[in-house]
Amino acid sequence: MCGARQRHDRSVKVLVIGASGTLGGAVAEALADSHEVVRAARSGPVRVDLADMDSLDALFAEVTGLDAVVCCAASGPLVDLQQVSDVEFAAGLHDKLLGQVALARRAIHSVRDGGSITLTAGTFVSPLAGGSLGALVNSGLEGFVRNAAAELPRGLRINAVSPGWISETLAKLGMDASDGTPAADVAKTYVAAVEGVSQGQVFRP
Repeated sequence: MCGARQRHDRSVKVLVIGASGTLGGAVAEALADSHEVVRAARSGPVRVDLADMDSLDALFAEVTGLDAVVCCAASGPLVDLQQVSDVEFAAGLHDKLLGQVALARRAIHSVRDGGSITLTAGTFVSPLAGGSLGALVNSGLEGFVRNAAAELPRGLRINAVSPGWISETLAKLGMDASDGTPAADVAKTYVAAVEGVSQGQVFRP
């Protein structure tokens, strides 16, 4: 958990991007216990695609009055470092890294004073075959969050959550779920990031 005290008890309006996914769904459910949650995904009533800048603009034009934005949508592919093309590598950077940066840049103009932005990076416990692209993206997001925190106006906060493997994801892949952390447990860290006072932090649940 973040180790931050509760900032307030009032309900806030939170946009959760990637809410149709395993982790995003758990985060949305956890936040919905105390807050108004707007769920966005590539499909459904509120749509957004991190790879499509126009969809990000349309999202913030549609969803207003936000106190917090949480992104759980990003994922990066495993690639063979020796075989991956420049185009494929750049595409991987665009979706998870540049897509979340673009989201955060727009959220700065849309979130109310004192609100928060929470992005999702990731953690590899040890070097992972095909994981060099993911490691680059995760490090880039963490560095962005740490520096962007000093640039935000109006008392806004930005943090990142860098989870390891999610138990439910491992199970879907036919792997040992006990090597991961249940999505509901990881979701608690996102709730703490929204409700707490942390700024420019990277949390590893």
